[in-house]
Amino acid sequence: MKHFYITTAIDYANGSLHIGHAYEKVLTDVIARYRRLMGDQVHYLTGLDEHGQKVQQKAASEGVEPQAFVDNVAVMFGELIEKLNISNDDFIRTTQPRHKRIVQHILQDLYDRGEIYQGEYKGYYSVRQEQFVAEKERNEDGSWPELYGEVVELVEKNYYFRLSKYQDWLIEFLQQNPDFVLPNFRQKQVLEFLKEPINDLCITRPKERLSWGIPMPFDEDYVTYVWFDALINYLSATGWPEEGWDRYWPADYHVIGKDILVPAHSIYWPIMLHAMQVPLPKHLLVHGWWLAQGGSKISKSAGNAVDPLDFIDEFSADAFRYFLTREMNVAQDSEYSRELFLARYNGDLGNNLGNLVSRLLNMAGKNCADGLPAATRNDEPEQNVKAHWEKTREEVLNFYEEFQFHLAMERVMSFCSTLNNYLELRQPWKLAKSDKPEDRETLNTSLAVVAEGLRLATVFLKPVMPTIADRIQELLGQPAIDTWEDRLDWGNRLEGQVLGAKTILFPRPQPPAES
Repeated sequence: MKHFYITTAIDYANGSLHIGHAYEKVLTDVIARYRRLMGDQVHYLTGLDEHGQKVQQKAASEGVEPQAFVDNVAVMFGELIEKLNISNDDFIRTTQPRHKRIVQHILQDLYDRGEIYQGEYKGYYSVRQEQFVAEKERNEDGSWPELYGEVVELVEKNYYFRLSKYQDWLIEFLQQNPDFVLPNFRQKQVLEFLKEPINDLCITRPKERLSWGIPMPFDEDYVTYVWFDALINYLSATGWPEEGWDRYWPADYHVIGKDILVPAHSIYWPIMLHAMQVPLPKHLLVHGWWLAQGGSKISKSAGNAVDPLDFIDEFSADAFRYFLTREMNVAQDSEYSRELFLARYNGDLGNNLGNLVSRLLNMAGKNCADGLPAATRNDEPEQNVKAHWEKTREEVLNFYEEFQFHLAMERVMSFCSTLNNYLELRQPWKLAKSDKPEDRETLNTSLAVVAEGLRLATVFLKPVMPTIADRIQELLGQPAIDTWEDRLDWGNRLEGQVLGAKTILFPRPQPPAES
């Protein structure tokens, strides 16, 4: 059995839930569930980044201690994970002793080997990003990019990690491993960044300015810079360096957003690991942003933020998971609006998949209550359906492997449309009124073909809509889907099976109440 280790970025514990938090967890969950269905032993890690200046400031503004503040945030993110039906195996918090111990171990080791030194910095500091910024990063008009928020001048002593020492090594590594960052155009962005010299990384903050962090093991007047702390979570969750840590390491995929690719995950993290003499992860999978309709970035300040819990409560986790998966091409940004969501919900789920399930169960209940008959005809309409399934199976398996989940869902829904069109062609509701033996044979065949097609299509929905997929299998008299090994071949396993009662899986959304 192949071990497969996948992680999300750990969310920063200083703000409200938004659609980006939900999407990254769902994307990673779809990959994890797919790999389990393919037979891998998966370990899925997510968690919270709980240190840093913004957390300290937020806690102070609410009149609570930082630990109490992040404890409440952890509950909020735990609720999101539970409601989204995320199948993570671990949830790490950077305030946990298991993590802090490893961070300090790494810092001491690097310091002892001369990879960390003390120096004085004079320059600019972004309060929002909690990082030092260079003059060259100003806009043409002399202002700082909005991303940095307030930028102040500082002069202070700190400890530095010898990042620049490994720039040439990193360039060579990326050139020799062209698929380290996926999609590939993101790796080209990293190499473009590395054309300019990189500076050594300031990895501390004086306690007099920031007390909420992991203390440096060799100088208690300083705490660890939040990025040097946070990135290590991927490794500390394995139990490194204790026996068995390499059961899953190196990680197969770090799933991250494009905003934290450069420099954190593509510059800092590989060099940190190399200096620690630890193998690098196999891949970084980088996804885009969700934008408001029209292309503007979703944010609380713009008044267009989306609380995923609201949508889950109103429409179900599976419907929301489907929208996120179907709408976004992992490599690109995607737009979100309630109108776009409702178009998918009513179109793909209600009118296509849901309608197919309802029609089949209704007709089966009326015409074969004692068990589904065999498909005894194999004329052109039946052959076309089976041929479409064979094409769909090949394409969807490839799309899952290539992280093209939006296309996988498009193909599955296209096959469901084929089944609905097949019903319109065969018209079993009319055949049921006929006493002719050949019409009864066609009626039985049409119900058997649609039931088998629905069974197969639903198997491919399991990583994206796990509850709905198993519910449909249950209505077809089948066990829950725990493997794809023998579930994707057209067959007659439903013959004689009594189907469930007519069910509405995707009820029409209620119009908003008038105020």
